[in-house]
Amino acid sequence: MRERYGDNILIHPEFDLDLWMGVGSSGGPDKNQVYGLSNTMADNLRSTRSVSTVGSSQSISSSQSKEFVALQQHTAQLTDKYDHLSVEYAQLKASHTQQRTESEQIKVSQAQQKASQAQ
Repeated sequence: MRERYGDNILIHPEFDLDLWMGVGSSGGPDKNQVYGLSNTMADNLRSTRSVSTVGSSQSISSSQSKEFVALQQHTAQLTDKYDHLSVEYAQLKASHTQQRTESEQIKVSQAQQKASQAQ
């Protein structure tokens, strides 16, 4: 994703089917294992993608369509979980930053007190 869309993950799309299919069918030792797909499922996705690009769904079998819908639903669930975790992470990061700032302020205050007591 970074190679294709750059380092700013905020502008990355949630899902890039062409990129996903390219990685999943790269022929490496983990071919089609990114999401635990079988070769049949990956082939079904490829045919679904090519058919949807053309705009015709006549050559998609009922089982292929059901598998694709199930994959879309699973992807939507994972996206929702990711979004929720991203919000939680941002909140934790902000809280951590605030705690760090408060801790530094306390240290400065304690150092000032020690300095004034030493005089």
